[in-house]
Amino acid sequence: MEDRRVTEEEARGIIEGGSRKITDADIETVLRREEEIGRKFRGPLGKFVADGRTLMDMIRDYWKGNYRGVPWWTITAAATALLYVLNPMDVVPDFIPFLGLVDDATVLSVCLYILDRDIQRYRTAKLSAANPGEPQQ
Repeated sequence: MEDRRVTEEEARGIIEGGSRKITDADIETVLRREEEIGRKFRGPLGKFVADGRTLMDMIRDYWKGNYRGVPWWTITAAATALLYVLNPMDVVPDFIPFLGLVDDATVLSVCLYILDRDIQRYRTAKLSAANPGEPQQ
């Protein structure tokens, strides 16, 4: 296996291609394996902890019907990125020191960039629900 990095273009392709294939069973896998996914956000992926938590929360809230302010594609794209992080044998296997997690970080970064508007909308909605009556900034 060639040691290489995933480019932003390849990461976009992974997210866009994968999101078209996501099934209800895949969403359930993400939700069922939430703790395991969370453990992947340690070490080099630590800077993504808050964003990873937001993606998980958004998927869960959408799945339970508590939040429908984003399109289904946003949920499938988020699930694709989280499943990618969960998969130890993705484009660059996680056992390859450093590079094995760089591709995970690239896919997450691109996902967060693509979904930024929907993620911000979700965070605002959650903040409003947690603090009703308070003005939002």
